[in-house]
Amino acid sequence: MKAGNPFLVTCPVGSYTTVRISDALSGIHGLGRKSLMALEKTLTSLGKEELPWGLCLESSLPRGKGMASSSADIAATVVAVALAFDYRTYPEEIMRMAASIEPTDGVFYPQVVCINHMNGDWLASYHGLPAFRISIFDTGGAVDTLRYHEQVKEDGENRSAEALALFEEGWQAQDEALIAEAAVMSALNNQSLLYKEGLEELLAFVRQHGALGINVAHSGTVIGVLWPEKFSDASLQLGTQMIRQRFPHLVLLMQTRLQGGGVQVAEGKCEEFVELFR
Repeated sequence: MKAGNPFLVTCPVGSYTTVRISDALSGIHGLGRKSLMALEKTLTSLGKEELPWGLCLESSLPRGKGMASSSADIAATVVAVALAFDYRTYPEEIMRMAASIEPTDGVFYPQVVCINHMNGDWLASYHGLPAFRISIFDTGGAVDTLRYHEQVKEDGENRSAEALALFEEGWQAQDEALIAEAAVMSALNNQSLLYKEGLEELLAFVRQHGALGINVAHSGTVIGVLWPEKFSDASLQLGTQMIRQRFPHLVLLMQTRLQGGGVQVAEGKCEEFVELFR
């Protein structure tokens, strides 16, 4: 809890949902149940009965793994539909829309943010965080976000607050190790809510091979191994290979970095993507 509110701190990475709306397209393609709800809610908020153009959604985010795929789908749909009608949305509007559909992730906010994922309130922003290198592994299976939040009872509040305090201390000091330790504390605390087998063993192993720590999808199946920002490509590949050999049940999904969140929009004839919230 942060000042009595449930919270999460986002961990944006370089994987995206793209929504394209055009009169050259026909029909609605790629939208799941939640993004269809976002489409309907956006049309209603704009006073429109239907979308007079075709729409196509594509995503590089894996589903049901806790990597904010639904949040990305919802945000991209809301922004694209609004812009198609010449209305510019803001993060707070997207967040309210998303939170009305499900407990959500604020990866569409610029920077890394702390938000109340249940009601959509913004709580804090953190700029200038180290661009950790991250190896993302999947433990298998899938988690239904809505069902998870219905079943989980809030506990571990004091330790969650302690992890957030350590994260903010690390951010202010620009200390990679403190920030990673906060992520570790949060990951271990989450074991009582959504257990990931062998997490402690994995943590000990990766620290022996240069990693600063781990983070987890709190309502999903993935584990991120956090390497220093300046970790070399060769060291990263070697470390990741050793993890795969030692823990063959883990599936490597991607190698990426921590980055700022946000929404990008294609502009101009070359359709170059630029940040919407600049």
